[in-house]
Amino acid sequence: MNNRKFCGINLEKIKQYAVVASVLAAILFGGLYNPQVSQAGENLWMYTQGTDTRPKGSTEIKWGTIGRFGKYTGDYSFYDHRPEIEYGITDKLTVSGELMIFSHNYSVDNEENGPVADTQQSTDIEGGECITDPEGNGGMNCRYNRTSFGGYELNAKYNFLSPYKDVLGLTGRVGFEGRERYRLDGANIEQKTIHFTLMMQKNWMDDRLVLAGNHKMELERRKGADVLEEEIAFDTSVGISYRYKPKHFVGFEVRRQADYLAPFTVSSQSKDDFLEYSNWDLGDFSIGTNHQYGIYMGPSYHYAEKNWWVTTGILFQTWGGSGSHQAFVRDGKNYDEHETVHLSFTVGYEM
Repeated sequence: MNNRKFCGINLEKIKQYAVVASVLAAILFGGLYNPQVSQAGENLWMYTQGTDTRPKGSTEIKWGTIGRFGKYTGDYSFYDHRPEIEYGITDKLTVSGELMIFSHNYSVDNEENGPVADTQQSTDIEGGECITDPEGNGGMNCRYNRTSFGGYELNAKYNFLSPYKDVLGLTGRVGFEGRERYRLDGANIEQKTIHFTLMMQKNWMDDRLVLAGNHKMELERRKGADVLEEEIAFDTSVGISYRYKPKHFVGFEVRRQADYLAPFTVSSQSKDDFLEYSNWDLGDFSIGTNHQYGIYMGPSYHYAEKNWWVTTGILFQTWGGSGSHQAFVRDGKNYDEHETVHLSFTVGYEM
């Protein structure tokens, strides 16, 4: 079936390639360096983060890329590039800022799979292209292909409990995002987001075995060409990682992401009577219809040196669904807001 492939590659082959790549990386890096390994601020997984904050006065720069592939039909690729800088105000308080660079290239076949199907057919959106079917069937062969500045994000996190000194590590983070491109289809938007994250971590076996969990709540207001959405989203992830030899970590991660909203059409000033709307105004907080959810699982690999580290991972959507009739759900998975597989590569350098 079409959902068993992305970019023309069978998913079973991708799984095999991921295992082989992890083994080769372990062999390649196994004996290269021997300095003391640093721990502060490292990402052991794709999405889940530990509770560490940076030492006072220290700086770290990162580059992270997550590629998201597959929308059940046609072909879809989206690369989310994030250059980031972190700075330790105190040993417990860290601030960070990052930019978003979005690169979309897709052509889906099913017109019900919005918003990507709508965007690729819109000739007034820069990056979209729609040409006559070369086989002369009277249909349209449409594609969106564009790299653009997506937005920015600012964060501050504070460590309350240390996993190295206390029974459990505990860190809280608050952040703000401003976006001008929609991550799903690359269309122009105006989006402001406030988010809050609770991070927990537990270490065993002299810190060789690490278990971490994150729970994030996002409060979003997004305005597109003719749609206004007020959204409440929850992103929960759990990662476990084991240092099987000095500087080498293998892990596994599970992530569930869900949105609660109902789109409002601006031009007709109309609402969908079958959906409940989210609202997070002061004094009027309500969670609307579960527009979508997606659950991902997959392995990760992390390698760390004294001043730098790299992390790579792959996650597959295993379940997905929706409480909204507007969502695109096929074979027990969600494809309007989610993808078949996520691939990531992150590198960090501590200054």
